Amino acid sequence: MKVVNSHGGGSFLLWTLVVQLVLCGSGVYTAGSTKSCILLSESESERKALNRLEPLANKNFTAETTIGTESYTYVFQLCGDAGGVPGAGVIQYESKKTETKPTVIGMYNATQAIGGSDWVMLIYTHGDRYDGHCSKEMRKAMIMISCNKQVAVGQLKVMLEERQRLQDCFYLFELDSSAMCEVLESQISAGSIILIIGFCLLAVYLIGGFLYQRLIVGAKGMEQFPNYAFWVEFGNMTADGCDFVCRSQNREDGRAYRGVATEPLEEEPEERDDHLLPM
Repeated sequence: MKVVNSHGGGSFLLWTLVVQLVLCGSGVYTAGSTKSCILLSESESERKALNRLEPLANKNFTAETTIGTESYTYVFQLCGDAGGVPGAGVIQYESKKTETKPTVIGMYNATQAIGGSDWVMLIYTHGDRYDGHCSKEMRKAMIMISCNKQVAVGQLKVMLEERQRLQDCFYLFELDSSAMCEVLESQISAGSIILIIGFCLLAVYLIGGFLYQRLIVGAKGMEQFPNYAFWVEFGNMTADGCDFVCRSQNREDGRAYRGVATEPLEEEPEERDDHLLPM
């Protein structure tokens, strides 16, 4: 009977975990990334559109459809092996015959990506050839991924299978995701920023001053308000200035001017000096 060294096994698992972390950090280990998708014609715009789909990478999405008496199940994966089929981005198999070999609709090593403001059209080409349709050309899958703020990732839907043409046939799918929604940048004016900073400073002044007056100085009542004496004096001076400038009530008349009385003056009694004359 062979005995396994538990200490050695633990060290091996630890080193395996460390190696995986290093690979992830260096970018060599690309699971869960859109880097696995190979564009047919590498361009900055297509790579940028593809990178927007990063939150959906390496996740399987399924959809079912019925054509006549036959029902099919589709499996889609972004930049990963759909249904475990190597290199397949979208596969199809009959729902009642899951044990049979699936049909590859498109490969993620032959990808195209077209992006708009709130949508991305992902195209997988180089799928299995048609048996008797579309001049036996290779199948192609088109997945329209659109913005929907209500769901993180919606349900994959089969919209159309166009195979009545002589060429350029395709499978059309639809998927909603909030990852496609444009993030609006907050636009705050300079005046709003100044007001926010002013209110914050005022709040710090009031709260800090109140705590200092109450806990350190030991003030009570209205004296807990920071710089209470200053603000009271400032308020009185402001009120006096406003009263002086704004009020229209007449003040005392100057002493240099007096109005003329309209009532007649009383006549003073006439003084007679006849008694002073010699007799």
